[in-house]
Amino acid sequence: MSQAVLSTDLPLPNKRSGKVRDLYDVTLDGGQEALLIIATDRISAFDVVMSNGLPGKGVVLTQISKFWFDYFTDSVRHHLLSTDAADIPGLSDEQRSMLVGRIMLCKKTQVVPIECIARGYITGSGWKDYQATGAVCGIELPAGLRNSDR
Repeated sequence: MSQAVLSTDLPLPNKRSGKVRDLYDVTLDGGQEALLIIATDRISAFDVVMSNGLPGKGVVLTQISKFWFDYFTDSVRHHLLSTDAADIPGLSDEQRSMLVGRIMLCKKTQVVPIECIARGYITGSGWKDYQATGAVCGIELPAGLRNSDR
């Protein structure tokens, strides 16, 4: 089994890290500015990043995204330029091999801040909101629900 990729430390500018993904700015051959998105193997649950990881998780996440970008490529414009680690300039072969299957090189665009959480049971941050307001994301729920109720 391969070792989990929990973080990256690449010789690229402006590193940012989220719960699961690391991002870097990249200047592609030809001068185009791009964003490198790396799906790590970090595990996040209930707004907590766990100390262990799941080897290959980032590859699976990236391949799911790539499937849908490829599927809609003829009908929907999108930001994906490449998922080939060989297209990232300034990295060693060892660094590129760690990134195979888990990267997306993307056009820089304006972020549209949308988050979607689909749940069948009230728990986590939704439970906290419900306790405080009786609602989740502004949607009123029945009174008297308990943690993890359907």
